[in-house]
Amino acid sequence: MSVENLVISEEMLARYYDLNKMKKEIEAEMNQLKSNFHAYMDQYAGANQKGEITEGRYKLLRQIRKSEKFSEKDTVARLEKLQMDDLIKVVEKPDDGKINAAIELGLLAEEDLEDCRITSYSPAIAVKKV
Repeated sequence: MSVENLVISEEMLARYYDLNKMKKEIEAEMNQLKSNFHAYMDQYAGANQKGEITEGRYKLLRQIRKSEKFSEKDTVARLEKLQMDDLIKVVEKPDDGKINAAIELGLLAEEDLEDCRITSYSPAIAVKKV
């Protein structure tokens, strides 16, 4: 698709606007239905339990994904108490706030970190009715 052949029409903008509005309404309705399904499954199969029911030609399946992680503060404290420091990860990362403050105060020159700055862009489209 070449840029010189692209045309933006009022009809295209109107269609995008209408579709986006419908998408939001559909997502809201789907979220309400999902909430109802989870409430039913909590009562039918039990909280945090998988389950399935069939109604006519449709089957509702609920799966439960379980994830666990360690509480950072409590786990580090416990490992230090147990003298298991080698199980603690030390993460070195730049402090953006302090770096920017040091540049503002003149303690660090912007050029000193020129090659270190990463800039990313994420385009977004918004169509509004005027």
